[in-house]
Amino acid sequence: MGLFKIWKDHVTQFSNRYKEVQNADGTITHEAVEGEVIQEGTPQNAKNFNDLEERVLAGGEVAGLALLKVSMAESRIKGLQGEIVEATLTNTKEYPFNNSKKTLALATPRGNLDYTVDVEASTEDAGGIGEIKITDKQLNGFKIEYCGAAKEVKVKCTVRGGYA
Repeated sequence: MGLFKIWKDHVTQFSNRYKEVQNADGTITHEAVEGEVIQEGTPQNAKNFNDLEERVLAGGEVAGLALLKVSMAESRIKGLQGEIVEATLTNTKEYPFNNSKKTLALATPRGNLDYTVDVEASTEDAGGIGEIKITDKQLNGFKIEYCGAAKEVKVKCTVRGGYA
């Protein structure tokens, strides 16, 4: 099987010319009177039509695989770009106690929990931010808290990955 089949018309000196032949049972048969054959046409037979069907099927399979690869690439790109989630965490307790834990929702639910959360945190309060903890990851969000003595911390979370 080559890359493709070139179909050719059957071209003759006389097109649509027939002679009538009387059959013994009283019926008539029309026989083509082509004259000189200028170009031999591609036979219209099961072999050629089945070959055509196989090529159409193979083309559909290739297109399906290409769409799958494009979809996977889109997921990877989407995961690399990341989703930004911003929030303000507050702590109403006195150090060393802290009740800043907050649940942050994801606008786009993930297909799995294999995502990362990069955090940029800032505060104007004394006492500092301390450690930032990400816990309880779910497909649609996660929990975040800080451990320092600051009363208010602004966080900018970049969530990457987690797409199936």
